[in-house]
Amino acid sequence: MDAREVTIALMGDAMLGRGIDQILPHPSAPQLYERFVRSAKDYVALASRVNGMIGEPLAVDEIWGDAIIDLGKAALRIVNLETSITTCATPAAKDVLYRMHPANAACLQALGVDCCVLANNHMLDWGRSGLRETLRTLDAAGIAHAGAGLNAHESAAPAILPLAPAARVLVYGFGVASSGIPEHWRAGHNRAGVDLLDPSPAALARLAQRVRAQRLPGDLAIASLHWGGNWGYEIEPAQRDLAHALVDVAGFDLVHGHSSHHAKGIEIYRDRLILHGCGDFINDYEGLRGYTAYRGDLAVAYLARCRIADGALLGLTLRVYRIRRLRLERANATDIAALQSILDRESKPLGTRVLIEGDGALTAHASG
Repeated sequence: MDAREVTIALMGDAMLGRGIDQILPHPSAPQLYERFVRSAKDYVALASRVNGMIGEPLAVDEIWGDAIIDLGKAALRIVNLETSITTCATPAAKDVLYRMHPANAACLQALGVDCCVLANNHMLDWGRSGLRETLRTLDAAGIAHAGAGLNAHESAAPAILPLAPAARVLVYGFGVASSGIPEHWRAGHNRAGVDLLDPSPAALARLAQRVRAQRLPGDLAIASLHWGGNWGYEIEPAQRDLAHALVDVAGFDLVHGHSSHHAKGIEIYRDRLILHGCGDFINDYEGLRGYTAYRGDLAVAYLARCRIADGALLGLTLRVYRIRRLRLERANATDIAALQSILDRESKPLGTRVLIEGDGALTAHASG
C-alpha cells in the first residue's frame, strides 16, 4: 500500500441476530416478540424454502463467503453493528429485537472487522445490560467501537484506528432521531446509551471544536451516522444539508451513512465521500416479500481510497454480493448490472456516476 493513501472498507448494517444468530455455532434462545413471527428459526426456514437447505451450524467465517477475501485487501474495515451481543433475557418494549450470542462474536473477527459503530436503533434492544455486555464482548475480541458507551463521554469518544506510519483514522458514531432511535436511549452523565446527534448549528460548531481538539496532523476523521428510514431512495434535503455541514463545519473527511435496507445514492462533495445509505451488509430477510424492487438482497462493500494528507477521495470501488442461504456470495453479472443501473440513476442528481468495471466491481466518480 502507498503510505500516502489508505483504503477503508465501509459496510452498512450487520444484522446478526434472529436467523443469522440461529445458524451460527452458539444460537441464542429463538423466542421473538414480533406480531407474526415468534421464533427466529422461522427466518431460517423461510430462507431454506426459497434457496435450499442451510447446513447449520455454519462456521463463523462461512456467513461472509467471498467478502472475506475482498475486504482483506483494505487497511481497515468498519461496519454498523445493528445487533446487541448479549445473553440478556429482558427485552426492550418493542416488537423487533436483534440479539447475537457473545460466543458468536468470532464472526466479526473472521471478517477482520476493525470497528463496529453502535449508535443505532437496535443497540439497546436488550436494555442497558445488553449494551454493557456488547461493549465487554467487543473489547474482549479486540474490536474497536464508537457511538455508544457507559456514559455520555464514552459514547461521544471516537474509535481510534492506527495506520502506519504515524497516522490514524478517528471514527465517530452518531445516531439520528430519523432512524427511530428513542430519545431515552441517549447516553447520560452516569447512564449507558448511544450518542444522539443534535443537527443544530450550535451543536455542530461544538462538535467541530471537539474533533479539532482530538485529531492530530495526518488523522482522517469519519462520521458514521444511522439516519433516515428503511426503504425508499429519496434523500431529504435536511439529511444532505447535515452531510455537507459535517464536512464544511465539523471537518469530517468521510460521511458513512446507514439505516436504509438497500443501497442509496452516492455523493462526492468537495472531494469527500458521502454515503447516504449503505444498505444491509447481511440480514435474514431472504424470502420476505414487499420490497424486492429495491434489491435489498444485494449487499455492498464500499472500498474508499483516501489520501492521508488531506482526506480527499482518490477512488471508490463497490464490491457487490447477494445474500443467499443467509450468507454472502459474489453477485452475478445480471445482479451487478441491475444495481449499477439503480445506483447510477440515484447518484446522478448528487453529481456522481456509477459505472461497471471489467472485473465486475462498480466504481463511482464525480460527474463534474
